[in-house]
Amino acid sequence: MRVLITGGAGFIGSHLTDRLIGQGHEVCVIDNYATGRRDNLTSHSQLTVVEGTIADQSLVDRSFDQFGPEQVIHAAASYKDPDNWREDTLTNCVGTAHVVQAAKRHRVQRLIYFQTALCYGLKPLEQPITISHPIRSEGSSYAISKTAGEQYIMLGGLNWISFRLANAYGPRNLSGPLPTFYQRLTNNKPCFVMDTRRDFIYVDDLIEVVLLALAGRGQSGPYHISSGSDFAIKDLFNATVQALGIKLESEVEVRPRNPDDAFTILLDPSKTLRDFPGWKIRTPLERGVESALAYYKRFGITETFTHLKALSEKN
Repeated sequence: MRVLITGGAGFIGSHLTDRLIGQGHEVCVIDNYATGRRDNLTSHSQLTVVEGTIADQSLVDRSFDQFGPEQVIHAAASYKDPDNWREDTLTNCVGTAHVVQAAKRHRVQRLIYFQTALCYGLKPLEQPITISHPIRSEGSSYAISKTAGEQYIMLGGLNWISFRLANAYGPRNLSGPLPTFYQRLTNNKPCFVMDTRRDFIYVDDLIEVVLLALAGRGQSGPYHISSGSDFAIKDLFNATVQALGIKLESEVEVRPRNPDDAFTILLDPSKTLRDFPGWKIRTPLERGVESALAYYKRFGITETFTHLKALSEKN
């Protein structure tokens, strides 16, 4: 296959790039390195890298025309600054419109998108959240703009799948609590955890279902990538401490969540399990944490993207 991946130097996109090239496919990556890392990708004869933003329509059109993709994975997203509404809109809305229109022009076989579970709102009406839950994305610029992107994909008339994600983690991930815990614990800085729970999915398990979608499994529409179970953020912290072999002088502080923070975001994966038979979560949290930390030790972390970091700076 010839697969074009937007955001292919990012966390999920680079893992997909590696797997596809390893299977003998040709890959074209578009990335502006706003949150992706150059060392996430290794030069290869079957890899083309285009540096730039998908908000640039001429760059998107030129990349599609020169590469001629058969399938598209749209992993690019703006998310690192909750107050930068302009960038969120340009990348997640305008950029997605550019990708969809180019994909239509090239008659790609399938377009795969990654959507945030925050599309269901900060206070979901049910737990676990079923795929038929109303869309209530008004809680953040990221959720609003990612949902607008998903709706442009629906409008495009393509064969498409939108994977609405649980909290993905693993090597190369720089967002969420895990890299923040690592960065602070290894620099002898104090940590705290929020009194919340999240559904964590290891990146290799996520990649497996995406590869099945590229192979034609599943129907056009949305799916959840989820373990179907949630963990306390404190559980993730404890797994991090254990993997690092650290002995803490006192128990970590647990802080009450903010009024606008969801206690848990637990997605129901039953539709995915039905339409992608044989797929399931195979990586225990402890083993996934160990793999992520091994990456952080080897490659280092210069910055992380998470509300926990912002809170720690204010307190």
